Amino acid sequence: MRATQALAAAVLALATATAFAHKPSDSYLAISVEGTEVKGQWDIALRDLDFAIGLDDNGDGDITCGEVKAHRNDIGAYSLARLKLRSGGADCPLHATEFLADDHSDGAYSVMLFEGACTAEATTLEISYSLFADIDPQHKGLLRLEHGSGTRTGIFSPERATQTFELEKISALTQFLDYAREGVWHIWIGFDHILFLLSLLLPAVLAFGGGRWQAVERFAPAFWDVFKIVTSFTVAHSITLSLAALGVISLPSRLVESAIATSVVLAALNNVFPLVHGRRWMVAFFFGLVHGFGFASVLRDLGLPQNALLIALVGFNLGVEGGQLAIVSTFLPIAYALRASWFYRRLVFLGGSLAITVVAGIWLVERAFNMKIITP
Repeated sequence: MRATQALAAAVLALATATAFAHKPSDSYLAISVEGTEVKGQWDIALRDLDFAIGLDDNGDGDITCGEVKAHRNDIGAYSLARLKLRSGGADCPLHATEFLADDHSDGAYSVMLFEGACTAEATTLEISYSLFADIDPQHKGLLRLEHGSGTRTGIFSPERATQTFELEKISALTQFLDYAREGVWHIWIGFDHILFLLSLLLPAVLAFGGGRWQAVERFAPAFWDVFKIVTSFTVAHSITLSLAALGVISLPSRLVESAIATSVVLAALNNVFPLVHGRRWMVAFFFGLVHGFGFASVLRDLGLPQNALLIALVGFNLGVEGGQLAIVSTFLPIAYALRASWFYRRLVFLGGSLAITVVAGIWLVERAFNMKIITP
């Protein structure tokens, strides 16, 4: 009974809950610390600032440079009130120095430069981040922290609003562990990646024959099916993750995100109307190439340290794989135990696949046409 409840939560609850998981809001925070001095740059999407404090004064749906300039003091006050730095138990007060603008792959951003000073030379830095926490629980702040020749990274969310960084210990190992941790975190909050993988895993404990899905008789076929799927997905997204993160290939974010949503729709529909059931590892490889570009966008936004490119790339990729294996190792034994039951074949497999199709279909429309059907 407990296994049944756990699997139901893993498939149906996940699919329905992530109906709100359209492309999330991110900001990009770069902080440099030297001695007592702090300098930084904060890129925040204009669409998010408009929702929070109102930038579109004439209500025409177009935020102009003049409107942004008129509200730059409001932007500075709103943002810096939600960013706190502490070192040695004392605050490091911040103030805005300049306002610029930039275009990211998902739209226009306000770029705020700021400075501050700590009371003594900073050896540790505590950062508290609460931007948009009260209006968008999906918002994330992507941090790049530089000290000397070292770079550290972090991702802030409502669940991880305050983090402490040891500045004197930015070694190659520290950077590797930072990027590995962010890789694990990204796959766990990457609902589109999870649902794609889940769509391919659901039939692993079943075999298609006689026009219908039937429970496999032994665990070994299910295990090797999952092994081939996960290996193919890993190899494929590792290729494009590396190429895109290093700038060899670059694709528009809107195209990549739409293609990822399409992959989820097709993988889930294939469970309901089986066209490919013998070589699903090939599907995993083909669409894994697409998902690699999605992983790379996060890695680029975190910032690749020029003195440790290979370390950061390998660490992030291994983190993604570790998070992925944790999902697989939890799902497969439960699914195998329930494979012959009506609950699994009808509710989890068929019902879950249909739910995933609906959710991914909503994402596809939102991403392809740059609109929101469901708002958080």
